[in-house]
Amino acid sequence: MFTGDTIQAPAQTGGDADASRTVLFDFDGVLHHGDAFYLFIRHRYASSLHCKLLAALTMPWWLLCLVFSRRLAARALVHVALLGVSQKRYQVIAETFADQLVQRPRQFCRDGLNALRRHQQEGDDVIIVTGCEHVLVSRLVSRLGLSNVTIVASRFKPGWLGMRVALHNVGRRKLQSLAKLGIQQWRVAYSDSFQDTPMLKQAGEAVLVNGTPKLCKRVEKALGRSVMRVVWY
Repeated sequence: MFTGDTIQAPAQTGGDADASRTVLFDFDGVLHHGDAFYLFIRHRYASSLHCKLLAALTMPWWLLCLVFSRRLAARALVHVALLGVSQKRYQVIAETFADQLVQRPRQFCRDGLNALRRHQQEGDDVIIVTGCEHVLVSRLVSRLGLSNVTIVASRFKPGWLGMRVALHNVGRRKLQSLAKLGIQQWRVAYSDSFQDTPMLKQAGEAVLVNGTPKLCKRVEKALGRSVMRVVWY
């Protein structure tokens, strides 16, 4: 196990030249402590009486969703929080929140950001592959001073009731999103989540960030091989 700044980039493995220079980073739990989009939606409800009232009025709807799936209920609450919000307005409020979030102390993972920059210095092509929404995570990455980073993220689309989920970029959808960009192999993948097992499985070196012993065993069992474990702050 490696801790803090002592981690070194894993050695290159076999495969084509492009794969040997491609490195994937999850965002939440790897570069950011917690779930950035959850914080954004929580902020929407906390700062808006309008959102609170809409949530109360639509309670039967999202409670019904909860009967079938927690994910469906969460999506319903997201849709309520963005009810009536246009694409242009969404970009403004998401970017404004991102500007506020980067000012919070200890919100981002110093060791993860340092590892990302080291990969860039060594000539690797860094891609952030995340379930966080594209506008929000793009602004955060920019405000953190990260450049020349490809971002593959969840996306919204405008609807007649407001912004709606077009793509939730999690699990196997991450592989599909990468494939659309012509990326099907990578040397290293960093994640903190079992949901990223498909992404980790195709990596020459799978790195689990701040994983509990139970999670590490579960991931290794799913991969059929060991993973590199790091503790980042």
